[in-house]
Amino acid sequence: MKIGYARVSTTDQNPELQLDALKKAGCEQVYKDKISGAKADRPGLKEALDYARKGDCLVVWRLDRLGRSLKHLISTVEDLEKRGVGFASLQEGFDTTTSGGKLVFQIFGALAEFERNLIRERTKAGLEAARSRGRVGGRKEKLSVDQVETMKKMYESRSHTIKEICKVFRISKPTFYRYMEK
Repeated sequence: MKIGYARVSTTDQNPELQLDALKKAGCEQVYKDKISGAKADRPGLKEALDYARKGDCLVVWRLDRLGRSLKHLISTVEDLEKRGVGFASLQEGFDTTTSGGKLVFQIFGALAEFERNLIRERTKAGLEAARSRGRVGGRKEKLSVDQVETMKKMYESRSHTIKEICKVFRISKPTFYRYMEK
């Protein structure tokens, strides 16, 4: 039996493309998650893995839908293999029930991890280059220096509650406390 697993990272993404492809591939049972692949606790994946029996094949639309690290991917596929369950990826076109499929899986996994590491390194280098030119990342401060001073005076006067101060400056309580700590 083919068991499908679909995952999207955010709730505003739509898994329909994956679900259609899994159904077309002959998956009789399909499980899905709307959660980041980096999260260890994915209920849909757990259900799919628990449901799979010897002779079944877990099918995903793309390799990165199962996991984001090579270690996790290999661990999951090895666990499936020990249980006599195959693994197939539709986009990459391989099936671990064959020797060639196992080889292709390991190569694709290594390449995917290599690509993520390159992206991470480029991002880090870009941020460092921007910092060296004096650019600071992150959001702009919500309040100006004068507004912070006024806010602190209002707080120290004890004539206004924190809730009132937050309402005047249109900030949340955590933002208020962050400014007070500075």
